Amino acid sequence: NSMNKTLSPAAVVALKDANTNNYWRKNDLRSFLNACMKNNSLLAGCDWINDTKRDIVSNLIDAMLNSPETYLSDLTNICYDVCNMTDFTHLRQLEDGAIKIKKATDSVTQLKKLVTPHKDKKTEEELIKKRQENTEQKRKKTQASREKLEQIKTDYFSLFVSDNPQKRGFKLEKIMRDLFELYDLDPKASFKVVGEQIDGAFSLNGTDYLFEAKWQNNMADNADLLVFAGKIHAKLQNTLGLFLSINGFSPTGIEAFLKSNRSSVVLMDGEDLMAALEERITFSDLLVRKKQHASQTGNIYLTYRQISNPK
Repeated sequence: NSMNKTLSPAAVVALKDANTNNYWRKNDLRSFLNACMKNNSLLAGCDWINDTKRDIVSNLIDAMLNSPETYLSDLTNICYDVCNMTDFTHLRQLEDGAIKIKKATDSVTQLKKLVTPHKDKKTEEELIKKRQENTEQKRKKTQASREKLEQIKTDYFSLFVSDNPQKRGFKLEKIMRDLFELYDLDPKASFKVVGEQIDGAFSLNGTDYLFEAKWQNNMADNADLLVFAGKIHAKLQNTLGLFLSINGFSPTGIEAFLKSNRSSVVLMDGEDLMAALEERITFSDLLVRKKQHASQTGNIYLTYRQISNPK
């Protein structure tokens, strides 16, 4: 193929980013890759249901780089087709379409900068072989997500020394958006910081969640919960709420709140968030467990500690 390219490590990262950002739905991404590749066996082996888009793309491209003799021309085709993408109208009708289009366009521009027309096929194969030898024996299945999660955790730890609540709020907002994005939870652009409180929204398993986070010195109480419940009730019928209070909730506050409200809210504290950041449970699984427990028992504050040490 005359369009064969040499992929530097930076170009590999850019290629993964572009494929993650160019299509929002996994099915569209799969159709695109299917059209680029002659040898489609790797696509069938991906876990399209459970893995995040970023992991699917990362595992796929790593596997292709590890077998250049089989996948070199397919990898080249993907590179070529991504670099030639100019039409992102399929992202426009999504929520925050303009933001998603900008992300996709920037990824493609970055890839174009890094992909250099290759001169000598032999050199390219030697480079790929060399890179394989330098790569850890076998990338862990979720390496890309693990690294991203590690970064989010580091950012979160850095907030504990912050004495500026406003600054801390803005940083916590970014951390939560990054976490929602990592798990393909489609965070909405309505994220905003008011004092020590963050408002936002995301989706999980077809359910829309309003999100609120508070990082104040005292525990969140009945008044905080009532204000949040009011926002949820103003939305569509099946909207739920996730309230994160880094310093937890007052038991009497929860009790008073539940007397007057149906349990359309689930509660999460700093210890729960830490369990997700340290990979003791995924953020999505934690939320699903909390939601199931709330709907079965009416208890809206099932903690990770209770999940991991059931009495």
